[in-house]
Amino acid sequence: MEPLPLRLRRLNAVDETQIAQLADVLMDCVEGGASVSFMQPLTRERALAFWQKVSADVSAGKRALMVAEDAEGICGTVQLIFDLPENQPHRADLAKMLVRRRARRQGLGELLMRTAEVAARESGKTLLVLDCVTGGDAERLYQRLGWVRVGDIPDFALFPEGGLCSTTYYYRRV
Repeated sequence: MEPLPLRLRRLNAVDETQIAQLADVLMDCVEGGASVSFMQPLTRERALAFWQKVSADVSAGKRALMVAEDAEGICGTVQLIFDLPENQPHRADLAKMLVRRRARRQGLGELLMRTAEVAARESGKTLLVLDCVTGGDAERLYQRLGWVRVGDIPDFALFPEGGLCSTTYYYRRV
C-alpha cells in the first residue's frame, strides 16, 4: 500500500478543529510510550488544555507550530519555542516532535524536522536546541539529520507509564 500524500505547513493561528486533532496526536504518542512531558493516562481535557496554551503562544508569536496532514487530518507536529531570555534572540528550542503511530516509518519525522529548520531560519534563528529520550527512535533521527549530541542526563524524566529515563541534549546550527 502506497502512503497517502502529506501536506506540511506552519500554522499562524490554531482553530478548535486543529486543537482537537493535535490533542489526538499527543494522546496517541503518550499511549504509545513517548516521554513527552505527560503521564498515562493522559486525559483528553489535559491534552486539549496543552494545545490551547500552544495556540495562544502561536498567536502571540512565542512559538512556531508546524503540522503534517494526511487524508485523516493532522498526523504529525513539531514546535519552535521563541519565548526565551533576552540574551538568546538568535536561538529557539525545538519541542514536541510528535508523529501518530499510524504515520510512522514513512519519513514524516525528517520532513517535520526540515520544515522546522526552514521556519527557524526564516525567523532569524541560527541555533536550535532539543532534548529527547536517550536511545529512542527520535535520537537516531536527530543524529542522522546532523544534530550534534551534547550529552546525557541520567534519570531526567519519567516514561509515561512510569520508570526513569535519561535525556540527551542536541543542537544544530541553521
